[in-house]
Amino acid sequence: MRSFIGFIKKEFLHILRDPLTLMIIILIPIIELVLFGYVLSNDLKNEKIAILDHSKDEVTLNICNKITSSGYFEIEKNLQSEKQILAEFKKGKVKAVIVFENDFSKKLYAEKKANIQLILDAGDPNLANMTQYYLSSIIRNYLSSFNKGFGINILTPEVNMKYNPELKSVYMFVPGLIAYILMLICALITSVSITREKELGTMEILLASPLPPYQIIVGKIIPYILISFINMSLILGISYFVFQVPIVGSMALLLAEGLLFICLALSVGILISTIAKAQQVAMMISLVGLMLPTMLLSGFIYPISNMPKIIQYFTLLIPARWFLAILKAIMLKGAGLEMIWKETLIIFGMTLLFILISVKKFKLRLE
Repeated sequence: MRSFIGFIKKEFLHILRDPLTLMIIILIPIIELVLFGYVLSNDLKNEKIAILDHSKDEVTLNICNKITSSGYFEIEKNLQSEKQILAEFKKGKVKAVIVFENDFSKKLYAEKKANIQLILDAGDPNLANMTQYYLSSIIRNYLSSFNKGFGINILTPEVNMKYNPELKSVYMFVPGLIAYILMLICALITSVSITREKELGTMEILLASPLPPYQIIVGKIIPYILISFINMSLILGISYFVFQVPIVGSMALLLAEGLLFICLALSVGILISTIAKAQQVAMMISLVGLMLPTMLLSGFIYPISNMPKIIQYFTLLIPARWFLAILKAIMLKGAGLEMIWKETLIIFGMTLLFILISVKKFKLRLE
């Protein structure tokens, strides 16, 4: 037993001397609990909406104040005409627009009814349904308290679902799956391929050839770019023909954006290969380091606006977040480059950054 206890003490000492093992054992469960605890929420928080108020009277102002004071919504913009509605939706920030008709309060007093319209971005049907329910409830509650002594009819806002009037869930899941699959597969195959060369000792042999190191790395990546592009084209074809997810915008722009994202995902794979010494390690980093963040923090399943501010800032570092916004804008809303230039620029910048870091680390490790 004395030998056995000594063996246990030795194992404890090995664990305590290895900060990486301690981090895996202690920090990762805490991080996952915090992420899941805050991200897995169906409550609306500070959802951005716009107001188109043709009346601008005391009643419509009070309704807007009631909506913002609820804590569920923030008024992002006050619109001046119907022409601005689709433009705001294509920008991606606003998820709902409330439209008050002309002479709202006068009609409410004189005719005992007035019209309110809710126009919602139904690209995410779950979020659209929740937004409709919350807004309708707030408006009805206010008018019910306002109704005392006036005999006003209970108003039910007219609802108009844009981009997905049938509220099909595939309109939300398919673009997210495209971003998820491309991010995971491209990073995984690249990191494992280059790590295999290093593990077998053949990378040093390649670097001893007449080609400079950067040409060898680019040469290994180009075939994966072509294969991944074909893979993306097949995924888009299945999405359109099998799941009937529309592609309203430019197909050429969609393919170009997809190619740019593929380059980004492959550059992440290159970076992982500079960190990992073995294929199994590269595979583990690719799966664990990319799978959960891409699924939880990209807006694929859970709306980013519902997350705490600190996690919202962290989502800015998730590449799939920006590509998912591009996919939905082009496929569902028909947006052009003028609407998604910011997301495109961010993806391009991330790609350059990862490539520069990877090339530098490759030189340090393999020269």
